[in-house]
Amino acid sequence: MTRIVTLVAVLLIGLGVARPALAQDDCGGRPGFAGIALANGYSFDWMIWRPFDQTERGWLAYLPLISRELGTRCAPDTPGFAVALAGFQKRYGLVANGLFTRDTFQVFKGLWQERRPFVMARVADICPDPPPQSELGYLDPTEEHADRMVRLLQYDVLNAYRVMVRAARAEVPEIAENPELLQVFSSYRDPEADAARCAREGNCDGLRRAVCSPHRTGRAIDLYVGHLAGHGVDSTRWANRRHQTRGPAYRWLVENAHRFGFVPYVYEPWHWEWTGPTTEVLNSERLAPRPHIPPMMVK
Repeated sequence: MTRIVTLVAVLLIGLGVARPALAQDDCGGRPGFAGIALANGYSFDWMIWRPFDQTERGWLAYLPLISRELGTRCAPDTPGFAVALAGFQKRYGLVANGLFTRDTFQVFKGLWQERRPFVMARVADICPDPPPQSELGYLDPTEEHADRMVRLLQYDVLNAYRVMVRAARAEVPEIAENPELLQVFSSYRDPEADAARCAREGNCDGLRRAVCSPHRTGRAIDLYVGHLAGHGVDSTRWANRRHQTRGPAYRWLVENAHRFGFVPYVYEPWHWEWTGPTTEVLNSERLAPRPHIPPMMVK
């Protein structure tokens, strides 16, 4: 297998499609992974596949999550990345050659989905009940993106969101300079209203819109992370998603959202779900009122 990949790599060099390394870390790895690295670098940009419901080119959109899972800052066209990927493949019983494959991505995808409590409930054929209105708090107008009427989140989720955004703006100048980044464009959605819209638009097929949406829980938020010109903020076209995952907001979320209890839905860079309180949130100043306490009484 290694010989075949090496031959492919040599061919790619001859075609002039080898890419420069994207990272400056010491990612030389072991010499035997040089051919694998070149093949990964090519597929990173050019592999044609259908990881979800549409044809995509390359796997750049998934690189931030993959790199975090592997614990590497090495670029995908380096031996260091291939070595890290081979270690992951070995842990999960795959062929440990360091070559990015569809089968390897399926394992990544499964791990990321298992970390979403909502997904695990759906696996058990449970559609969670929506929270009572008394457990929902209002976003501020400055937290809402454009003219969408999103308004509500569970109080603890609202607090964690605010603590997270404050941290992001303190840590990343590009986010601080653009108040639009990390605004919410969808939060709690009433199940009955969602069902009515499904009936009206005929698109609750599990692909374009979920029959049982995580937004019914008041724990799911869609955050503005940028968008490609000519596309909507929640366009699932692969070019738009690839653009979004290259931006500072998404990159920061991948590395830091877990500090505040949020996990991603890999297919939608904007979609994040709250799993519960974390130490960082509990130790922070509370930025959202607790249930049943009027805002004017909260200090």
